[in-house]
Amino acid sequence: MEIPIESAIKKPKRLTSIVWNHFERVRKADICYAVCVHCNKKLSGSSNSGTTHLRNHLMRCLKRSNFDVSQLLAAKRRKKDNTVGLANINCDEAQRKDEYMKPALIKFDQDLKKDDIVTIASGKFDNDRSRLDLARMIILHGYPLTMVDHVGFKVFVKNLQPLFEVVPNNDVEHFCMEIYRKEKRQVYQAINSLQGRINLSVEMWSSPENVEYLCLTAHYIDEDWKLQKKILNFVTLDPTHTEDSLSEVISKCLMDWDIHSKLFAFTLDDCSTDDDIVLRIKDRISQSRPLAGHGQLFDIRSAAHLLNSIVQDVLEALREVIQKIRGSFKHVRSSQVVQGKFNEIAQQVGINSERRLILDFPVRWNSTYIMLETALEYRGAFSLLQEHDPSYASSLTDTEWEWTSFVTGYLKLLVEITNVFSGNKSPTASIYFPEICHVHIQLIEWCKSPDDFLSCMALKMKAKFDKYWSKCSLALAVAAILDPRFKMKLVEYYYSQIYGSTALDRIKEVSDGIKELFDAYSICSTMVDQGSALPGSSLPSTSSDTRDRLKGFDKFLYETSQSQNVISDLDKYLEEPVFPRNCDFNILNWWKVHTPRYPILSMMARDVLGTPMSTVAPESAFSIGGRVLDQCRSSLNPDIRQALMSIHSQAILLLDHYLLNQVNFPKVDGSDIGLYPGGVRSPLTCLKLLWAVNLISFSMSIHHMRPVNCL
Repeated sequence: MEIPIESAIKKPKRLTSIVWNHFERVRKADICYAVCVHCNKKLSGSSNSGTTHLRNHLMRCLKRSNFDVSQLLAAKRRKKDNTVGLANINCDEAQRKDEYMKPALIKFDQDLKKDDIVTIASGKFDNDRSRLDLARMIILHGYPLTMVDHVGFKVFVKNLQPLFEVVPNNDVEHFCMEIYRKEKRQVYQAINSLQGRINLSVEMWSSPENVEYLCLTAHYIDEDWKLQKKILNFVTLDPTHTEDSLSEVISKCLMDWDIHSKLFAFTLDDCSTDDDIVLRIKDRISQSRPLAGHGQLFDIRSAAHLLNSIVQDVLEALREVIQKIRGSFKHVRSSQVVQGKFNEIAQQVGINSERRLILDFPVRWNSTYIMLETALEYRGAFSLLQEHDPSYASSLTDTEWEWTSFVTGYLKLLVEITNVFSGNKSPTASIYFPEICHVHIQLIEWCKSPDDFLSCMALKMKAKFDKYWSKCSLALAVAAILDPRFKMKLVEYYYSQIYGSTALDRIKEVSDGIKELFDAYSICSTMVDQGSALPGSSLPSTSSDTRDRLKGFDKFLYETSQSQNVISDLDKYLEEPVFPRNCDFNILNWWKVHTPRYPILSMMARDVLGTPMSTVAPESAFSIGGRVLDQCRSSLNPDIRQALMSIHSQAILLLDHYLLNQVNFPKVDGSDIGLYPGGVRSPLTCLKLLWAVNLISFSMSIHHMRPVNCL
């Protein structure tokens, strides 16, 4: 019996080849056609014709539409070896073999979670989505928006993906704003649903055109006990702004984000900032909620800015001596003859240093420290150089060499402490107290110098330090007490050295301060249980609700309950032995684990430890000048500038998290880069990783193939 053609066409076994996913079988009269769903080209669809001709067409057709057939054809092989293939699309048959691009394979451990595996998405090319990826790449790496108008970029993109339509920078701005608005909504929801409170830092930026900007950043510890940092606003200030208008700008930003009632601490980047600004902001905020600890913990100044300010005073005091040292270095390096003579003198006096005479970079004070340290190593050679070289006119006197030695000792301490502040990837407030106390102790000793020049310089440094200490010492001490490795013992240890005979009175002030703060949290906890506190607030509400008439009763109830034999979280915490010190200790993980044991104290610890005691970015830690916006960002309109600055910090955090959590990552040559023992990568490996991420992120943005968990 003859089988009808219609029945033959409907048999599933006739259409099991993977190529039929891309063809539609059509019958006209007695002829069967296979119509390509991508280009509508008709080919023979007869069962006698096979599928080879369809596959050949598919490879050529999909080269133009960027659909990865090779991955589909190799699907079964990928399941066996658990690899992700970034497969090449074959070129036209007339192309030479040596022009083909070989597939790059990225292998992953089978034990990795599905969410942790970098997958390459195959799909039909999507211009709109790729444009968003281009915007994300510009945000992540800080590229100028005008790069899309560069001829070289257009040529590169056209050769890489002919179907990608490069858009003008105005459209890129639109895509960046779209990403920013989405990110802003997420940040708003996150900080307003936070059970704890929020700390804010204010940084002043400038541009080459002397335009000033205000950067407002939120710092907090989330529900998973992870330290978070979000830029909320990057405001362009009016050239005629005053201190009063500055406080209004900050207050308005807080109101817009609806976090004025959740503020715990407020960190300013300059110790010399007028206190009236802070007082005005306090007054505006206290209208809706009283401040913690009568406002004592509210006003914080950046520790790193303090150190930078002290360094500037030191370098200014030694300015003439530093100029002589620079002149000495320049003289030795002026010719090979002088250099050779200097080396001979150095050998004669027994100097075996391998350091080179490198001039400092004046705006980076750690480079000045290195120059001074190098000069001291060659002191003997410089002292004799004048006898052998009459043209050398920058010699130092013995007194100036002594000054240089003492100042270099000062700078060494400040360099070490600054490295501690800037090198910590998760800088909780607890790390600052011992370092700042050490500076305090050294300043006391430096002020005792018999040399009038050195003692006068030290007194000036200490006057600036004392102003900072009077504002921040309590906050620093409370944060240190909440470190289970230290508790009150660290305060007792340092205060006995700082205050001597009056140490007990100072220690009692700290003890009373932390108890007062804890009592506020305890009262709040009672009111939360009774439903009379603001959601997400750590202190009682000051609204006009009638229930607030009994807020005095809540305090009375708490105080009378203390007379009973019920030990508080704070007392229990302080009475228990300190936790052993070790290099792997993570204070946030410790509090996360011990939250059930100290439910009220952990609430306070989360707010205190999230306080930003320093606002300097790691790359600016040793910079004498302030934060300066680059030319391409300062030339943008205020809205897009705020969008790019706000999202960029979050993008960097995502990139850091992405790099640190990859077990294997492809090298440039296609092999695997793994972690060294202890999870540490070499500098060369890190450079290769960053190079690869830049290359892959751009390539994926064009081909519409992105890593999971990346932007």
